[in-house]
Amino acid sequence: MGLGGCIILIGAGAILTFATDWHMQGVNLHLVGVILMIVGLIGVTTFSSIARRRRVVVPPAATVVDDDRHRRDGYSDGYGV
Repeated sequence: MGLGGCIILIGAGAILTFATDWHMQGVNLHLVGVILMIVGLIGVTTFSSIARRRRVVVPPAATVVDDDRHRRDGYSDGYGV
């Protein structure tokens, strides 16, 4: 689950907790909203800690070797042409 999914969970939980007055038998929507917000916050903290640890590793620059053996002057390829 990415950062967007975590934010959606937090938003849905806040709507269920603070903006609804529905009553369903056997389901406490306020508690479900709080649980969704907690899961969303856990996801955001996990995502941010993983993203902070992820570092960009730049590969070392290739070494350029200017060697006379790699010239194409007609005699260095072994055929003498």
